[in-house]
Amino acid sequence: MLKEWIMVIPSVYIVLTRDNRILLHRRHHTPFCNDQYCFPAGHPHSIDETLRQALAREAKEEIGIEVDLADLELIHVIHRKQLEPIDQRRLHFFFRAKKWKGVPRNMEPDRHDDLRWFEIDDIPNNTIGYVKQAIDCFRNKIRYSEYGF
Repeated sequence: MLKEWIMVIPSVYIVLTRDNRILLHRRHHTPFCNDQYCFPAGHPHSIDETLRQALAREAKEEIGIEVDLADLELIHVIHRKQLEPIDQRRLHFFFRAKKWKGVPRNMEPDRHDDLRWFEIDDIPNNTIGYVKQAIDCFRNKIRYSEYGF
């Protein structure tokens, strides 16, 4: 009997914290979750790029900071079922940067129209649902959750 293998798409998210605040940016002019807040994020660009390497690259591209791979701590993983626009399964890896070089700034104004620090207990209502879940899990030290199943 042949097994049916599932394809899972990995995503990486950088979580910057400072004085009980987290950094979020608002997606703008994007086809997915437009006008909602999210952590800076992305995907590996090749099969040889590790998750942490992808995250360090995305952090530089999206918010202009440099992070050392050793300073990235995996804080949460979400296995998410996504039905729209097509049926997919995703794994979201949330890494907290213990430290970084540079001042976060919006490097992609064509894709994000706001970048700011929010109190971790008072994030915007228009934050992506699974990102809200990741923040709640981070606050409660829960390392794994599922969304959309």
